[in-house]
Amino acid sequence: MGSRTGTFHENYAQDMAIFHSGVQWGIVVAFVVLIFACPLFLSDRILTILTMMGIAVISVHGLNILTGYCGQISIGHAGFMAVGGYTSAILCAKLGLPFWAALPCGAFAAGIAGLIFGLPSLKIKGFYLIMATIAAHFIIIWTIIQLRDITGGTDGLSIPRPAIGSISLGSKTNYFYVVMGFACLATLLAKNIVRTRAGRAFIAIRDNDLAAEVMGISLWNYKLQAFFIGCVYAGVAGALLIHYYSFASIDQFPFMDSVWYLGMLIVGGMGSTTGAIFGAVALKLMDELVTIAGPILSAVVAPQAAASLALISHGLVIILFLIFEPRGLHHRWEMIRAYFRLWPFSHEASE
Repeated sequence: MGSRTGTFHENYAQDMAIFHSGVQWGIVVAFVVLIFACPLFLSDRILTILTMMGIAVISVHGLNILTGYCGQISIGHAGFMAVGGYTSAILCAKLGLPFWAALPCGAFAAGIAGLIFGLPSLKIKGFYLIMATIAAHFIIIWTIIQLRDITGGTDGLSIPRPAIGSISLGSKTNYFYVVMGFACLATLLAKNIVRTRAGRAFIAIRDNDLAAEVMGISLWNYKLQAFFIGCVYAGVAGALLIHYYSFASIDQFPFMDSVWYLGMLIVGGMGSTTGAIFGAVALKLMDELVTIAGPILSAVVAPQAAASLALISHGLVIILFLIFEPRGLHHRWEMIRAYFRLWPFSHEASE
């Protein structure tokens, strides 16, 4: 019999392809079209939520490359977002640079900050690296406050409305398109980065850095590359966040955001580009549910408990995922895909 079923990979190029069939291409194209058609039928409030999700996805992609793929745990991601955001804001407000020129400068500045604070990763790891990245966050915020004449200090810094040429990005619809464009590009780049030689080196370092070094992988080179790439993503996200509000403030980059970004990776699944998207969307949706449920619960329970609902719910969800689904939503998604792909022999999907 010459008939074949399923998708077969006959060479390495096919095996490493992002999409393996025409059906997958069709689903992705339909999803992208649906996303960019959202302003046609959604309210400004929903567009704002989706815009914040897109910014979170960009930031979590960077943290996923650094932590999920390279194994360098960072809890200072919000600080690196602040570097990118403030650099972009200063260039626009003080030097008059346009939005499209200031944003890559902010991303590059965040990458340089990542290189500087990533140097300790060459000598320390685990708990000690976590403490070093926490220190990086507070050093960055302290520096922003001290440079009052440039950054505005605790008062913040007003910046002009972003624009690309003659097109103003002040409307929620236009800015939604910009953020979603960057989110799609960030996802594509993240997926391709992990397929490169550097991406394979990141995974080897994460799994066993001693074995990776014995195989000839330069830990010094690739750890710093991971910090640079991850912080460039953070810088882009920080710049997009600041330009959305047309105002730069240290209150936009609280330390707890760094913790929640790591939580998004845990919920979505570390070491997975799809998982980074799932985690960011899931926790951002939970924020909105908490916003809706808070006033209702305040009438039933103590107002103080309702005010802490966001912290309680986030912490509880992360704990539950660590216990019952440590590989995150991405693993569950893969199980569902395997179930339908192997149907009617779906029992093989659980093996």
